[in-house]
Amino acid sequence: MLTGTVSAAAELLGRSQPAVSRLLDKLESELGVPLFERRRGLVTPTSVAQLLLDEIERAFVSFESLKSFAARVAEGESSRIDTAIMPALALGFVPRLLGKFREEWPNTKILLNVTLSVKVEEWAASQQIDFGLAETPFRRSGFRIETFSDTPYIAAVPADHPLAKRARLGPADIVDVPFISWASMTSAGQLVAQAFRSCGVKYDPSYETTVSSTAYAMVKHGVGIALIDPYTAVDEQDERVTLIPFAPAIPFNVALLRPESRPANRALDALLDLMATERDRLMERLPR
Repeated sequence: MLTGTVSAAAELLGRSQPAVSRLLDKLESELGVPLFERRRGLVTPTSVAQLLLDEIERAFVSFESLKSFAARVAEGESSRIDTAIMPALALGFVPRLLGKFREEWPNTKILLNVTLSVKVEEWAASQQIDFGLAETPFRRSGFRIETFSDTPYIAAVPADHPLAKRARLGPADIVDVPFISWASMTSAGQLVAQAFRSCGVKYDPSYETTVSSTAYAMVKHGVGIALIDPYTAVDEQDERVTLIPFAPAIPFNVALLRPESRPANRALDALLDLMATERDRLMERLPR
């Protein structure tokens, strides 16, 4: 399926074309379903073959994860930590605390995958990472879930905007103001839309994005008003932007995902403890 023809597959495997054809025939016989349609010397994958390939790719990913884990055990349990972090926490929060972590664990390598929450969940479920930070909800299994943060989103307003003098903002305050929101495919986008509807206010954002730092930059340049996750709000801190509490409160629900087959070690525990300490310190700096 990767090469397109039996002859090309045979060349890739270092086998003869008849041998590969026999292997395909045997596989179809054992599974009891046709995997390819054969017409005039061409083989076309069936829908069953497509589904099977997806499962095989996931199996190879898990196998590679096991190989990686075995290598890490051979090197010493604290030699490497694989992570997957959503952008809101990976662009400022985590990089800042890694400097402190290195002071105590200078020989521990960190793989920091920055990706959307849906991908973090996928990698945690397939046991590819030691831990992930992602926004809820989740649809997969294979990992333990611990609440990491539920501090609400906060309004970011251009400092020279009339609304910047308000002590609190709500949906009705930004009806006639360019509003920067989250893409509808994200959890945040759905929560914000729901908050507007619950207040009887039409939800009609002028701009949508999937990354908080992008929304913050737009506010900084006077494009409009945005709802920003609390970590980005504290990390960015620009005099051109005023942070104002938003009501109704929309919690930024972030969970720590711990794959079930990845055992803990002292370095990993130390990193997670540091993250929790830094989280608490940062959240105290938000306006209330």
